[in-house]
Amino acid sequence: MANVIKLRKGLDINLKGKAPLEKTIVKAGAEYALTPDSFVGMTPKVVVKEGDHVKAGDALFVNKHCPDVKFASPVSGQVTEVVRGERRKVLCVKVSADAQQQYADFGVKDPKALSGDVVKQALLEAGLFGYINQLPYAVSTWPDANPKAIFVSALRDMPLAADFEFELQGNEKDFQTGLTALSKMAKTYLGIGAQQKASALVNAQDVEINIFDGKCPAGNVGVQVNHVDPVNKGEVVWTVDPSAVIFFGRLFNTGKVNLTRTIAVCGDKVQSPAYADVLVGTRLGDILAGNLSDGKVRVINGNVLTGVKSSLDDYLGAHSSEVTVIAEGDDADEMLGWIMPRFNQFSVNRSYFSWLCGKKNYALDARVKGGERHIIMSGEYDRVLPMDIYGEYLIKAIITGDIDRQEQLGIYEVSPEDFALAEFVDSSKLELQKIVREGLDTLRKENA
Repeated sequence: MANVIKLRKGLDINLKGKAPLEKTIVKAGAEYALTPDSFVGMTPKVVVKEGDHVKAGDALFVNKHCPDVKFASPVSGQVTEVVRGERRKVLCVKVSADAQQQYADFGVKDPKALSGDVVKQALLEAGLFGYINQLPYAVSTWPDANPKAIFVSALRDMPLAADFEFELQGNEKDFQTGLTALSKMAKTYLGIGAQQKASALVNAQDVEINIFDGKCPAGNVGVQVNHVDPVNKGEVVWTVDPSAVIFFGRLFNTGKVNLTRTIAVCGDKVQSPAYADVLVGTRLGDILAGNLSDGKVRVINGNVLTGVKSSLDDYLGAHSSEVTVIAEGDDADEMLGWIMPRFNQFSVNRSYFSWLCGKKNYALDARVKGGERHIIMSGEYDRVLPMDIYGEYLIKAIITGDIDRQEQLGIYEVSPEDFALAEFVDSSKLELQKIVREGLDTLRKENA
């Protein structure tokens, strides 16, 4: 019997441009790229050279501090460029795709008959282990970590988020195989939503199922960890995106690395929002070809609240389940500005008259609408953060660099995405996700 956990805090933001449950065809691109920045906390070491030919599943780069952790190419083809930025930082490794794809063969395996160590080794060899993240620090994990549990959240409830149940259709067997493989390495928890009814979720085997009933961010894996098995100092839990679970299952069922995932192409500046089956590393320009509205737009690699500002020449991130396009907003010209009642603008605290219009969808742009200012201790964060922590005090401790205070206030339990909604409602206009990321990175260096 699944456990039901009711959450009272949170906020659902209804935006225009949500993708209907139908698919569009994205033509295969000529070039793909894997970006190390998708794997937070990992320092890449490129193991291929320009001109090398690779198969899908061959390593393009490894973790410099743990070479056993490889990162697989999404396609077979010729390595065309290793793009570097300042101080020779690796930005991406580009591969020109073959017309006929070739796959490295890692052999079909039944995870039910394998030990946890053998499962881990199979993921390492195939370049998929790096898709497992960990708390604390919210970074790509290490193979010698000893997790007390593994968490998978199949609930996506951020604004415009892709529906995982739709992605799951046709991938049920691979998803279950992936869950079984994870359960061999540690006790595995599967978090689902109260409205999710897919048999592959509600009847999943080899995992403990928890049903989360509440508003966004109930689907955040950090929120689920906080309510099921909180992380204390010295403990580690692994977190896995549900699409990565499918990747793992495909590896064991077919012996091949197939990084195809179903993403939502969404946002009010997308002419025809829809879902698309694309490979990790697909050029965003190929995904959005002929589907952009006129005007100045912001392309977001990922979710509208947690994704990365990108251009059409960037590539789909390893953990991105959406490509979102909204108006930039810097060319907006509003008569009388903030004095107007603004029936078409969303407001949490009823500053605008739109709250009189009932539930409706809004077309929001990328403007911050205000400048950074002192933290206002108003309890705003706590109203949208369903975790047993004091969000405002934790942010202040991170800003002041008080590590002892951060530990007392639960920094080991959080990831930047947990503060996405708090950043949205913040009257102080602080970049909370960036602050939390910097705090986690500092703490990780201090504890190294």
